Amino acid sequence: MKIGKYNHFGVPTSTKKEKETYYEDMKVYATSPDDHTYGVEFLRFEDNSPLPEEIQTMCHAAFEVEDIEEAIKGYKVVMEPFNVNETLKCAFVMDDKALLELMQIS
Repeated sequence: MKIGKYNHFGVPTSTKKEKETYYEDMKVYATSPDDHTYGVEFLRFEDNSPLPEEIQTMCHAAFEVEDIEEAIKGYKVVMEPFNVNETLKCAFVMDDKALLELMQIS
């Protein structure tokens, strides 16, 4: 199955960025890729973030998919599908040494 449309590139950082949004449940500050010329999302994690180490330490490419449950099949799942909000569901998978974020937008 072909992965969907490219959405953004995520980069962990320890540097505070302008226009960060804080996600308390994940203990992470994130910028919007829409605010970056090349669609980069910067992620700054608190020491006690519950997110998997791969997400906190590796860059990732994000792709939009139609069916997230179908899209994760055959990959090592790093983070099971979760609801970001009422219109966005995400999951993280490994494809060899590449970390991918899969995004189902409704």
